[in-house]
Parts: sequence; structure tokens; C-alpha cells
Amino acid sequence: MTERVSIQPGELRFPFELKKQISCSLRLVNNTDDSIAFKVKTTSPKKYCVRPNTGIVPARGSTDVTVTMQAQKEAPLDMQCKDKFLVQTIVVPAETTVKDVPEMFNKDSGHDIHDTKLRVVLTSPPQPPSPVAESPEEEGVSPKAMQNGDSTLFQQTATKDTSQLEANLAKVNQELFAIRKERDSAVQLSQRLQQELASKATSLKERNGPSAGFSLWLIFLVGLLGILIGYLISS
Repeated sequence: MTERVSIQPGELRFPFELKKQISCSLRLVNNTDDSIAFKVKTTSPKKYCVRPNTGIVPARGSTDVTVTMQAQKEAPLDMQCKDKFLVQTIVVPAETTVKDVPEMFNKDSGHDIHDTKLRVVLTSPPQPPSPVAESPEEEGVSPKAMQNGDSTLFQQTATKDTSQLEANLAKVNQELFAIRKERDSAVQLSQRLQQELASKATSLKERNGPSAGFSLWLIFLVGLLGILIGYLISS
């Protein structure tokens, strides 16, 4: 036979934490075509707050009840709680108001009171997710594969750097070779001009005698100066 009022869940479960108020909910479902009045009692009224503790569940309707455990300074032994709750229900006329309900549960009222007992269960609070990062195995990558990948990347980077260094060194060698070639050409040109000037100076001296000595030395100095300037510019 179907209960006239179903209570969901069938027990009060609190995720217990010290020095913290904890709440849980009950749903009272009316399985009849009559209005049902209810009242919630507990063996530890100072420890719990029930809202609402009395009320009316309409025909084929439902009502939610919130039960709050006050902050506790210490946990019970082995997390076992001996507190009990009692949900009482009676069938009432449709015109009944919430103010009329408390008196209807008196022993002398003559109503057919139905009692449902509920026990209290303390559970551990949900644990936050671990902040530890996933290991390579969990990510689908083995440590050996990661090592091989790092080694390959290092080799590729080293090869690239070596190639760039060799290219820069070859470029510097080419520039040094060009500078040396220009310097050698300037030296050869200087030596050839010196020989030509000496030859012309000897020729002039033989034809014009000692009087041409000053002019020859002047020409020689001017030519030598030009060679030195050209050599310095080339270097």
C-alpha cells in the first residue's frame, strides 16, 4: 500500500565539518487527493533548526523542508550520530491554514497521526581536486619519449647554430682574403712605381747632370707620398 506521504531522501545526510553550519533538505510528497499537514520533531532541538517545521502539503503536491545543523566544536566518536527526527502527518480539510496545524498534533486532537522516523548520517565533506599536474604517463607521453624529444630538439638546435657559425666564419674569411689581395696589389703597385721613378730619375740625371737633382728628388718624394696614401686607403 502506497504511503500517503513519501519522504525523500529516507535519512538526513550532513557533510560534517567542524565549526560550520551544515544544511540538508527533505522533500515531502503527498500521494493522496487530500491535503496533508505535517510536523517535524527532533531529539536534539537545540542542535538543529528546521524550516518550516510545520506546514501543509497540497493534494498530489510536495513541500521542501530544510534542516540545518548548528556549528559543532567537536566531532562525534567514529562519526556516529544518535540524533533522530520524526515526521508526523495527518489528513486535514482543504480549508485548513498553516496556523491551525500545531494544535492538530496534540494527543487530544483525535487525529490519525502517522509517524515516520529518520536517522542522521554524518559524511565526510567532498575533497577539492588535487592541484598536482598530470604525470607524463597520464597525458599519454612516456618519460623516455619526452627525453628522446628533448634530445632531438637539442641536436637540431645545435646543428642549426653550428651551420650559422660556419657560414659567418666563411664570410669573414672571404672578406679577409679580399683585403689581403687588395693590400698585396697596392704593395706591388708601390714597388713598381718606385722602380719606374728610380729608373726615370737615373735617366734624367744622366742627361741633365747634377742640376736636375733637386727636381728629381721632388718628383720622387711626390710619387712616394702618393703610393703611401694609396696603400693606406687600400688597407
